[in-house]
Amino acid sequence: MSQSLMPLRRGSAPQVEPIEQPQYLTFRLGAEVYALEILHIKEIIEYGGLTEVPLMPRFLRGVINLRGAVVPVIDLAVRFGRPATEIGRRSCIVIVEVEYADGWHDLGVIVDAVDEVLELRPDDIEPAPAFGAQLRAEFIRGMGKLDGRFVIVLALEHVLSISEMAELAGVDSLLDAETER
Repeated sequence: MSQSLMPLRRGSAPQVEPIEQPQYLTFRLGAEVYALEILHIKEIIEYGGLTEVPLMPRFLRGVINLRGAVVPVIDLAVRFGRPATEIGRRSCIVIVEVEYADGWHDLGVIVDAVDEVLELRPDDIEPAPAFGAQLRAEFIRGMGKLDGRFVIVLALEHVLSISEMAELAGVDSLLDAETER
């Protein structure tokens, strides 16, 4: 039984694409630096055009009109149990896409300033601390190591959980608004 071996030709090996590192957008809330995976981010817009909605929870600062779509805007500082964000010249709204049971929805989050886009290898991200963090543990995906300092990598699906935010607000209208879209 003879087997024929196909000779390898130089340069015939399959091309291997370099593996891209996950990218994260870093931003500031007060003195803290946070990061969100760039895949969730749709765009960054200047703060403005916010319409306040009466009787909404404190963390829901209002809504904006984004190319004809009504987008709720969350104050992350309030969501994290801190005082409301004071709007400054570098304040902006980061538009993120969040997946809920009925599909993907856009939400805006107010941040003090956007810093940069970083590439963090998975081994550059440490597990979330078991205690001592100023955020709830489920809000933290991990701690990104960057030039000798740490960046808090957020777990967006927990931070912007629509069912939990509605429960905290004690209203069903937030859930109803999301399911009607």
